[in-house]
Amino acid sequence: MSRAVEEVAASAVYAAIERGITVATAESLTAGLVAATLADTPGASGMLQGGVVAYQNSVKAGILGVSGQLLSAVGSVDAEVAAAMAAGARRACGADVGVSTTGVAGPLPHDGKTVGTVFIGVATSSGAAAHSYSFRGDRPSIRAQATVAALERLLECLVRADLPDVK
Repeated sequence: MSRAVEEVAASAVYAAIERGITVATAESLTAGLVAATLADTPGASGMLQGGVVAYQNSVKAGILGVSGQLLSAVGSVDAEVAAAMAAGARRACGADVGVSTTGVAGPLPHDGKTVGTVFIGVATSSGAAAHSYSFRGDRPSIRAQATVAALERLLECLVRADLPDVK
């Protein structure tokens, strides 16, 4: 893990603990890397509720509650799916914030999306949103970039003034 990734993860863990906020992950593309990176940070047990690796649409629908109609209509690599996954992680793990990843790491396109297409979802009690990215590189590089992006979006959410404290 690079120093920059460690610093973003540590900042996210610290910000969540400082505000008494719990976090859950829902990961497709990154298959648990976001949760593992947070867990590598000392003190993470004070904020990380858990995570769901949802590689298959059946898990996205069955555990995270992503609409089967949505998955059929747009596929698994989509902003709405990322937002729904983040909301599902929040709900499934009983967390204040959910963060999700879905995308195409390659080597081939998936669901009509090009390699490097990634969506990061973030959900709070105020709602859920997704952010789109286009990364370059090989499969491990794209997954690593998506992990960093998810941690950055999580940190951004944790330091926003409008996220209610739950202490």
